Formats: sequence, C-alpha cells, structure tokens
Amino acid sequence: MSGSPFHGIFSALNQNGSGKNLFSFGARRDVTQTTEAGLPAGASAEAQAGKLAVDIYDQDDYTIIRAPIAGVRLSDIDIEVNENVLTIRGTRRQPETVPTDQYYLRECFWGPFARNITLPGTIDPKKVRATFSKDCILKVLIPKENKVKTVQISEA
Repeated sequence: MSGSPFHGIFSALNQNGSGKNLFSFGARRDVTQTTEAGLPAGASAEAQAGKLAVDIYDQDDYTIIRAPIAGVRLSDIDIEVNENVLTIRGTRRQPETVPTDQYYLRECFWGPFARNITLPGTIDPKKVRATFSKDCILKVLIPKENKVKTVQISEA
C-alpha cells in the first residue's frame, strides 16, 4: 500500500509520538471477508437488508412518504401497493469497482434494498402518486380516505 497517497496518514493521526491514539481509527478491517449476502463481515443487520430510511407524515389530504435515495437511478426504483402495505425497492449500483484491499473504510451500501411500510386502512393503488426529484428524494403521495360517510336513511 506504499503507493497510496493516504499511506501513513492514518498511522500519523493514530500515533502522536506518545504511542497514544489521537483518533480511534484502529486497525484496518479485513474487508475481504464477506457474509453470505456478499457484504463485508461484521456489517450490521440493517446494512445486510439494505434498509431504506423514510419519513412519513400527514399533509392536507395525503399521507406522504419521503425517502432520500442517493446514487440510484429512477429506472432502478419500484413501488408496489398491496392492500395496506406499500413496498419501495431498488438497487444502488456501485459506480466503479475498487479492489477490497484498497479500502480503509467501507460503509456505503451497494446492492438491492427494500422497505415495507404498513399504513392504516386500505390504499387505492390507482390514486398513489410518486415523484423523484433531482436531489434524489423519492416522495410518495397516498390520498387519505374520507373516513366520514353520510348514510341516507330510507323509509321502511
């Protein structure tokens, strides 16, 4: 690794001449060991599942799901509605292949991800709308059902 421009920086930061660590970078982890899912050994369960972070909130007549999905093309995202469960899935493709022995730290998740969101009530799939902004924010608009229904009474 002596050809790397970063070679020596981590050891210089870790050792301030006193033999004590300034920062706890620790030893570089062996990222060549992987789990069955092909992820680095020791990766968290969330990373293994490719969990997608979301915000869910109500605004006017809609329940809105907002998810930042950086590094993903619109063509790599799917939304599925099944009764009251909305599923967002996609694939984050690694832009370039870097040999594992060249990594100092590897935290980014590359590969398939999915998130199932259970909402109260039934969702009409025909009314769900979604946008994907230039800032890589997926926004799903789910119309709220009108819960108040007037019942006409007829004479018997």
